[in-house]
Amino acid sequence: MAPLIALIVGTALARLAGLAGISALDDWIGALRVGLAVMFALTAVAHFAVQRRADLIAMVPPRLPRPDLLVTVTGALELIGALGLLAPATARVAAAGLGLLMLAMFPANVSAARRRLTLAGRPVTPLAQRTLLQIVFVATAATISFGP
Repeated sequence: MAPLIALIVGTALARLAGLAGISALDDWIGALRVGLAVMFALTAVAHFAVQRRADLIAMVPPRLPRPDLLVTVTGALELIGALGLLAPATARVAAAGLGLLMLAMFPANVSAARRRLTLAGRPVTPLAQRTLLQIVFVATAATISFGP
């Protein structure tokens, strides 16, 4: 739920900054770019934080090699994508890349839900709820990538 909160709060604060006169945030696409960047910065940190890293490694489907490396690479890609969202010249490509990354990582969420894993000591988000969240996140990335 924290990624959704980060997306909503980041977008709302960016939109308020736009209304206060920051021209780069004076539309919803600009605000969504910031909100999605905040969300990915938050999720990327979890890939490297000691208390969450082991849980994320466990989420990688068992048939994939080097889950530790996969978690590191996806965390780095999330950080790079978050930075790319903040630069207007790279925002569309970054959003498209992050959308594809989310689709590629979704099987890990399915695997984690089916294996009833925990994240930070709590059960992972149930699959139906996680699927709806994933749709929201991918749709946000698509709006940035293909929007006006």
